Amino acid sequence: MINWGQLQIDTARLERKLARARSAVRKRRMAISVAGLALVVGIGWTVWNWQRSSLLFLLGPAILCASVSGLCIACVVVDARLRKPEPLAKLEDDLEVLHLTERIMNAAVPPSLTLRRNVYREDVASLVEQYEADSRRYRSIHNRLQTLIMIGSASTTTIAALDTGKELTWQSVTLTAISFAITVAAMFTGYYKFRERSYFLQQTADAIEEEANAVRLGIGPYSEYGPGQEDEALKKFTQRVEDHRNEQRRRQQQLDQPADQAAPFSQPPAP
Repeated sequence: MINWGQLQIDTARLERKLARARSAVRKRRMAISVAGLALVVGIGWTVWNWQRSSLLFLLGPAILCASVSGLCIACVVVDARLRKPEPLAKLEDDLEVLHLTERIMNAAVPPSLTLRRNVYREDVASLVEQYEADSRRYRSIHNRLQTLIMIGSASTTTIAALDTGKELTWQSVTLTAISFAITVAAMFTGYYKFRERSYFLQQTADAIEEEANAVRLGIGPYSEYGPGQEDEALKKFTQRVEDHRNEQRRRQQQLDQPADQAAPFSQPPAP
């Protein structure tokens, strides 16, 4: 007979392992994409300026692109040999088997409502950590892009003032690259709304953490429940946490909608 609690532990452990494996795969694909892009840029630069520039001006960017491409490929190879992760397909199949086993056990011998609520209460801590981690990640991305925009804008103005010739020079090439980077950063910032995502995730995490502290200490909306009324307190706690999660999902859907279709919602305060 499979233990229900052990099944939950095995499922959570496998989900974390699968998340790490997917993250590693995404990083490798990104590194390969950067290597390919650098290789294409290097080849294109060499072909375009083959008879237009000096050998030093021609080989410098080409060598830089080749170095970036080689470094990315080397990182992917070293990471694959050091990690040696299990195949994603196997992890996904194992997780699907555990989920199927859990559904069968719940249908055959469903756990008590009190047990499910207690498990849900204990899962809140990991939920808060996930929201806070996502919030920090979006905030970090937003800050980096904003830094790129500010530094790039100042650099563009400076280089434009130094560029007095019309022929292909390092100033004109640098000016073009910086202008492109600024445009891309501004597009990503406006489209993905990193700051808004960070604000709402942190707001939801704080609200759920406040609920967890209140039900544990018996204060706030849970002060009316005394000894022997834990089930009623857990029921209210579960409902209030679900309300916060539903509100977060609603905000997430609004952020993902186009600007002309999104319903109005409260904007985060300016930093």
